[in-house]
Amino acid sequence: MRYDLVLFDNDGVLVDSEPISNRLLAAYLTELGHPTSYEDSIRDYMGSAMHRVHDLVEERTGQRLPADFDDVFHARVFAAFERELKPVVGAVDVLEKLAADGVPYCVASSGSHERIRVGHRTTGLDRWFDDERIFSSQDVGRGKPAPDLFLYAAERMGAAPERCVVVEDSPLGVQAAVAAGMDVYGFTAMTPAGKLSGTTGLFEDMRELAALLDGDPSRN
Repeated sequence: MRYDLVLFDNDGVLVDSEPISNRLLAAYLTELGHPTSYEDSIRDYMGSAMHRVHDLVEERTGQRLPADFDDVFHARVFAAFERELKPVVGAVDVLEKLAADGVPYCVASSGSHERIRVGHRTTGLDRWFDDERIFSSQDVGRGKPAPDLFLYAAERMGAAPERCVVVEDSPLGVQAAVAAGMDVYGFTAMTPAGKLSGTTGLFEDMRELAALLDGDPSRN
């Protein structure tokens, strides 16, 4: 393994939550009088912290979302997670290999700590992530595309940024990783490769990731 730390985004990378959460976000915004399609939600909000939703709606409409917006949205999302959420195919295999090889890893997500834990508990990924391996945009002042979250996680995990690699599936996350001075592999299962510019490499099946992290030239 050529890296000292692997930082995983969570939604869409470890847990297959993006279709669920973006469907519900689009529906809720539309319900509140801000017509939003599923495609709009993916384009504008995928990979971002909740404050971006508030900021963009206010910027575009001059109206603020309700004070309880986050609570209502998360309640709907968590209920749907309990019914529908699955781990991303191949994610467990990657985690097993990292653990077996003794490679440090963590999750650094725009989602809240509660969202991360609900998703991990529902999918069984909680066995791979204790509290010391979970980092959220709640821990820093700015979410992605700012590099703060990745830099904070690396510092807490004792790794230099240039020795870290990020696994991301959103343009905002890739921008944050590049700004942090880290390598980044873009997961193209939901995001077209052309929108993930600046990556160290791209892959479309999580089962390809282990070879990329090992530096197998046939996978680059």
